[in-house]
Amino acid sequence: MQTRTLGSLTVSAQGLGCMGMSEFYGTADQAEAERTIRRALDIGVTFLDTADMYGPFTNEQLVGRAIAGRRDEVVLATKFGNERNPDGSWVGINGRPEYVRAACDGSLQRLGVDHIDLYYQHRVDAKTPIEETVGAMAELVRAGKVRHIGLSEAAPKTIRRAHAVHPITALQTEYSLWSREPEEEILPTTRELGIGFVAYSPIGRGFLSGRIKSVDDLEPDDYRRHNPRFQGTNFQRNLDLVARIEQLAREKGVTPAQLAIAWVLAQGEDIVPIPGSRRVEHLEENAAAVQIALSEDDLARIGAAAPVGAAEGERYPDMSRVNL
Repeated sequence: MQTRTLGSLTVSAQGLGCMGMSEFYGTADQAEAERTIRRALDIGVTFLDTADMYGPFTNEQLVGRAIAGRRDEVVLATKFGNERNPDGSWVGINGRPEYVRAACDGSLQRLGVDHIDLYYQHRVDAKTPIEETVGAMAELVRAGKVRHIGLSEAAPKTIRRAHAVHPITALQTEYSLWSREPEEEILPTTRELGIGFVAYSPIGRGFLSGRIKSVDDLEPDDYRRHNPRFQGTNFQRNLDLVARIEQLAREKGVTPAQLAIAWVLAQGEDIVPIPGSRRVEHLEENAAAVQIALSEDDLARIGAAAPVGAAEGERYPDMSRVNL
């Protein structure tokens, strides 16, 4: 596994998104999830991504169990800001300084570690000045509880204001062949400021893998059933996009998921995709994408097959919580 640099933080060129191991994508096998995390470390995928809201709280506990005894091998990222109760009910977005400190202590305890390598504000709190939130995060760095800080789904102006308070190491935002919006303003901003970019959902929440041909392929409690891109006519139109990716993947002799990840990797050395995997077989398939070389002709054909705005439907049912 190759490495890349986010700001001043060196990570594996591909990370592992752990969210789906605990929630949102239907029922997961917890023993297989732990095995997947340990296998990731074995093959060099050492950049692990979790958050306190996943579960809620149980995903951090899962990651903590899986990395026990191997902490030195891991670059560990987690997030705060989407506040939920233990029963899963939604409280709201919280960036108040006192909450930042309490959330960090909770994450450290659940993960069973003494520091977090990369601590993100998961969503921007429109009611709390970003300077106050990042100021509290900077205090965590000075206290040794956090090594680097990041933002998720923040707009360019917010990124600049945050970076003026304390260096932002990475911005995490959705980026894939069906979510290319960051190319317009966000990536130019992070590159100007020397901030790394972490691409979540690089396989389009699994859609670009070609494995989802009908909404019935999703479990009844899978939250993607409520995602606009997985509904009605949007779903059918997005299948046309997948068909184009599948054809290009066949010509290249790779899987559609691998092609999607390789495309993200090819967009810049400052970009690190973190595809989610719940099983070892998918982890290994995804990790192999770092070995795929895409020519200029390949990239041109892929870009033409999936141009900016190609996907039908919004990324979320409620877009008011992103890009703030």
